[in-house]
Amino acid sequence: MVTKSSKKGEKFEEGLTELEAIVARLESGDTTLEESLDLFEKGAGKLKRLSGMLDEAQQKVEILTKDTSGTVKTEPFEEGRED
Repeated sequence: MVTKSSKKGEKFEEGLTELEAIVARLESGDTTLEESLDLFEKGAGKLKRLSGMLDEAQQKVEILTKDTSGTVKTEPFEEGRED
């Protein structure tokens, strides 16, 4: 499953790759102060969008179960769980 962002249908993996490239440029020290500030601003915005995408995905990852009375309830996804 590929999670998409509301901004231009951005895919999470693509956004993460772009964020990593921004960080690499900032860490290289080869940018002017103005370029660094611009990159930082772009990176902060991208990080906010990616974080939102992760939050949204986390909310969607729930398992529907029925308790003993037949009532449907949701429970958080537990990694490594095998039912």
